[in-house]
Amino acid sequence: MTHDPTDQSLGELVAVATRDLSLIVHKEVELAKAELSAEFKRAGIGAGLLGGAGFIGFFAMLLLSTAAALGIADGLDIAVWAGFLIVGGAYGAGAGLFAALGLGKVVKVGPPQRTIKTVKDDLAWVKHPTVAPDPQLEELRASHQP
Repeated sequence: MTHDPTDQSLGELVAVATRDLSLIVHKEVELAKAELSAEFKRAGIGAGLLGGAGFIGFFAMLLLSTAAALGIADGLDIAVWAGFLIVGGAYGAGAGLFAALGLGKVVKVGPPQRTIKTVKDDLAWVKHPTVAPDPQLEELRASHQP
């Protein structure tokens, strides 16, 4: 098979176009997987922080609040329930801090920006095949080859 399109039959041209389109789709899927795995890792860290917030908050409240509340009530000469209220509020604030940190990590998870850009470039090229592809995108695709 020759590289001059004018010497190729319609069937050969369709076969080449199909092969090229299949390669583009395969590379886009690989790029999406690479991007999403990084995003899922970030989401996992955020979920772990949220889980840690719940774990720490629950056990801290159970194990330390009794001793601290009784100590505060005795030291300040106030009612026992007021001591428990002070300690419970402090632990709640700590758990809230961990929850805010975890939520901040989860919220940062976004769509696969590079894949979206390369798909748009591919669609633009399919509509106008005389336009040269973006060289940066070609380098990006080459860097994600197996």
